[in-house]
Amino acid sequence: MASDLRLKEHLPTLTDEIVETYATVGTINHLGHCPLPKYEEVVAAIQDLKDILYPGYRRREGLHIGNVTYHVGDLIDRLHDTLTTQIARALQHEARVERGIDPLTDTADYPAQGQRAAIAFLRRIPELRRQLALDVQAAYDGDPACKNLDEVILCYPGLEAVTVYRLAHEMHVLGVPFIPRMMTEWAHHQTGIDIHPGARIGHHFFIDHGTGVVVGETCDIGNHVKLYQGVTLGALSFPTDASGKLIRNMKRHPTLEDRVVIYANATILGGQTVIGHDSVIGSSVWLTESVEPFTTVIIETPSLRRRKLSSEPTTGAGMER
Repeated sequence: MASDLRLKEHLPTLTDEIVETYATVGTINHLGHCPLPKYEEVVAAIQDLKDILYPGYRRREGLHIGNVTYHVGDLIDRLHDTLTTQIARALQHEARVERGIDPLTDTADYPAQGQRAAIAFLRRIPELRRQLALDVQAAYDGDPACKNLDEVILCYPGLEAVTVYRLAHEMHVLGVPFIPRMMTEWAHHQTGIDIHPGARIGHHFFIDHGTGVVVGETCDIGNHVKLYQGVTLGALSFPTDASGKLIRNMKRHPTLEDRVVIYANATILGGQTVIGHDSVIGSSVWLTESVEPFTTVIIETPSLRRRKLSSEPTTGAGMER
């Protein structure tokens, strides 16, 4: 049956109805404002940065000490241009949308600010490589199933999430708005691991398996810390001010001191909750209070029920109708 072309006569009316919602539901459209950072450009920058951080493991093969300088130089030049533009857009958006600066009177040089931030960020790459080398080593040391460091770099979602987090955290520290969250949310989508760029995480950090891990914005995590899948480092109920609005810019998430291990599906909540160094938090523990150093916290063994089925059930036994 052929489509009925007469039905298309209703499409202009439908278009008008949709456009009308852009005025009545104006909170979810971005019209008449300065341009936002481009998602595709930010993701492309992440891929270029990973090529620099882990040369020879990603898109470009055949690298050696004779040609790697040219390869990295080309990437750095491209990143300078991309990040300058995207950071400038983020800064302009923050000024006009978040702080309400009138574009008619705004005299700020956002491209110049973006360039300064981009160069400051790129200068952090040597130190980031040193940090990430320790994270790679922590993953190898902490997983007996791992055969070598190459396996960590190529296969481990925890390292992927931590890599993007460390990049995003540097931008966060530099005061770049918007883009750090875009970066870590992209990594969240790729790995199932959600690390806020504002969290502060020490060296030799390892997330094993990883799916479902959540690390909140104001978390402080020490050195040689290991998390398993499903761990949540979150906040308790959010305090509000006299007008009922959430109080921001306060510590809401826990602190983990050095050499802490958190096993699968444990939940630790609250800005005043401190897990002392060399402690172990067992699987499925729910914790909202501090723990002294060298402490193990586990749930008591649950009571299990077993039922043994007949070895020769009658026809249809146990079947749902």
